[in-house]
Amino acid sequence: MAKPSTQSSPSRPVRSRRTFAVAGVMVALITLIWATAADAQRLRPREPLNPAKAQTLPTSSLTIQSAEGSHPFTVELAESASQRAIGLMHRNILAPDRGMLFDFHVEQPEQFWMRNTFIPLDMLFIRATGEIVFIAAETIPHSDKPVGPTRPVRAVLEVPGGTAKRLGIKVGDTVRHEIFGNPP
Repeated sequence: MAKPSTQSSPSRPVRSRRTFAVAGVMVALITLIWATAADAQRLRPREPLNPAKAQTLPTSSLTIQSAEGSHPFTVELAESASQRAIGLMHRNILAPDRGMLFDFHVEQPEQFWMRNTFIPLDMLFIRATGEIVFIAAETIPHSDKPVGPTRPVRAVLEVPGGTAKRLGIKVGDTVRHEIFGNPP
């Protein structure tokens, strides 16, 4: 007499479920690869790095007063629409104690993007009183995604990415500069 087999043969429903699971994994992988490629495409510069297109503006002193202490910076002041439009584009380095202050002269809603900006930045959005109301930390180079608060601001300070964290700068801290009537 033959011994009964302890192995069961695969049934059709098990094979269908396995095929469905493999197909699901394949669709997920293809979607992930497509999304990653789309992000890489979006984050490419619109133009190649060209330091000749970088602007150099007059500088002044600025201080940020935080719970950690007083932090001095030398900033370039972008006051006109054309200066603000170029900002820190086409630069590949920004010293830790440097930045650019964008002055809009009146409080108004403002959002920034990172098109043709080759270095990560921290963006500090500042009221006319000098109070920091929003911080966009470690912004992504070449991103067209607008960042900024919903409330109006007088100015935006761009400093090297990671500066706010490194110095303990937070919303509510005070920026001291002549445009706010509170020079350092």
